[in-house]
Amino acid sequence: MDFNSLQYFILVAKYENMSQAAQHLHITQPALSKPISLLEESLGVALFDRNGRSIQLNRYGKFFLERAEYIVKEYERAKEDLANLVSPGQGEVSIGFMHTLGLEIIPSLMTDVKKVYPQMKFLLTQSNSSSILKKLEAGELDVCLISSVDSNEEIVWEKLWEEEIFFIVPESHRLANKQMVKIKDFAHDPFICIKKGNSLRKSVDDLFKREGFQLNVAFEGEEVHTVAGLVESGLGVSLIPYIKGLEQYKLKIIRVDARNCKREIGLAFMKSRFKSSATIMFVEYIRSYFKKKGKA
Repeated sequence: MDFNSLQYFILVAKYENMSQAAQHLHITQPALSKPISLLEESLGVALFDRNGRSIQLNRYGKFFLERAEYIVKEYERAKEDLANLVSPGQGEVSIGFMHTLGLEIIPSLMTDVKKVYPQMKFLLTQSNSSSILKKLEAGELDVCLISSVDSNEEIVWEKLWEEEIFFIVPESHRLANKQMVKIKDFAHDPFICIKKGNSLRKSVDDLFKREGFQLNVAFEGEEVHTVAGLVESGLGVSLIPYIKGLEQYKLKIIRVDARNCKREIGLAFMKSRFKSSATIMFVEYIRSYFKKKGKA
C-alpha cells in the first residue's frame, strides 16, 4: 500500500463511481482500479460492494475512510508545518463571510493581513450564513466571519464585535422626521427584508417576535443594497445595519428603541477539525486585528 492508494480510495469513496473518480484524477479507469484492488488485498477486506459497474462503500469501507482521511490530513499538516519551519507565514486559508462584510470589513482585513503574511494565500467565499455554515461543516472552509450561530457542539463561535440595526425609510415616510422609533410604530408597514437563510433576517425576525409582531413582508432581497434601493423607491421600510454606501440613497436612518436591536459578528471554526499552521496564525491575527480596531 502506498500513499497514493489512500488518496485514490478517498476520492472513489466520495464519488462511489470509478469513472467519475478517474476523470477527476485525469487517469484511466484501469489505472485507478488497480491500486484500489491492491489496497483491499493488503487490508484483507473488500471496501466496496460491487454490482456490475456500480460500487458502494460498505461498512468496512466507511470504517477505513475515517482513518484514511485522518492519515492524509496528518500528512498534509506535517508538510505544511515543515514548510512553515523553513518559511513561516506560508500556506492557504479558506474564509467564508457574510455579504455585508464584503463591502468594507473584508477588503480592509485582507489588505492588512497581506502586509503581515505576504506569502499566505486566501480563498474567499461570500454567501449567506446558512450556506457558509454548511460549507464550514463540510470542510470546504477553514474559518468564517458570521453572526452568532445556533447552539452547535462542533462549531466554535467567538464574538468579535456587534452592529446596531437601524430603521430606514424613504424621505417622504410619515416617520422620516423621528429621531427614534419603536417597533410598534411601523410593525404593520410593508417590510423589505433579506431572504431567509441570512443572519440579518433571523435577527429581524427574532426582534419582531420579541416585540409581539410578525413581519408584513412586501419584498425580499439577496443583499442589503437591494433592500435600501427598494426602500428608497417607497415600496416599504426595513431594518439594516449601517453599511458602506448607504448614504448614497435618499433615506432617513433612524435608531430603534428596542432591546437588543443589534447583531453580533464573530469568528467560527470547527472544534475538532485539523487546523493548519496558516489557519492558526490567521485566527490569531483576526482576534488581534479586531481588538486593535476597537470592535472586539
